[in-house]
Amino acid sequence: MKIKNMPVTERPRERFLEVGVENLSDKELLSIILKNGTKDKNVMELSCEILNEAGSINELKDMTFARFLKIKGIGTVKAIELASVIELGKRIVFKDNISKKKRWRNAKSIYEDNKYLFIGKKQEFFYCFYFNTKQELIERKLLFMGTINKSCVHPREVFKEAYLRSASSIVCLHNHPSGDTSPSREDINFTRSLLEIGDTFGIPVLDHIIVGDNGYYSFYEESDIYEYRRRGLI
Repeated sequence: MKIKNMPVTERPRERFLEVGVENLSDKELLSIILKNGTKDKNVMELSCEILNEAGSINELKDMTFARFLKIKGIGTVKAIELASVIELGKRIVFKDNISKKKRWRNAKSIYEDNKYLFIGKKQEFFYCFYFNTKQELIERKLLFMGTINKSCVHPREVFKEAYLRSASSIVCLHNHPSGDTSPSREDINFTRSLLEIGDTFGIPVLDHIIVGDNGYYSFYEESDIYEYRRRGLI
């Protein structure tokens, strides 16, 4: 049944006006964003297919442009619109976290809150998290996007941003598109350089986290670099 043939009281937009946006179902909200369906299915049915593909409303945030395109009835324009709405929602939540002066207790909590940044990425993305003296987040900054297996990041850029934001400490986070979280020789040398510069300028790098397909590697938790540093050997 086409939307125009449905009873007025069951149409998503009319229900929005009647009961309010907070009382609409996930399917109805998605239908409003999609605007229309196809000749074979109405917009409500198309919305159901998207939710089924995602698995749940919570997992909808992990849907990518490429996954939307695989759904019959979702073309390039609709896939762009959906991916953009999801990204906007992520940014709203993250900015809200910043306004609440987000604090993380360990590498796992940083990973859990930010792993969505790397879903479906086929190249390296390098982020820095800048904190104030109370270990409250000031800003998350994407510094570099690299090739499939290499990012071109320089320590001076990391600390330049720290000075601009009057940051007191830093946590670095980047992904390995291969999915393997094991640090490369370049990762180890780069982290060692960050620690040395951070100590020199009084802006410590608290951790460097590598994100993979199903987990993370924390230099602070697992690397000898930080263990030696704690023992005063470097």
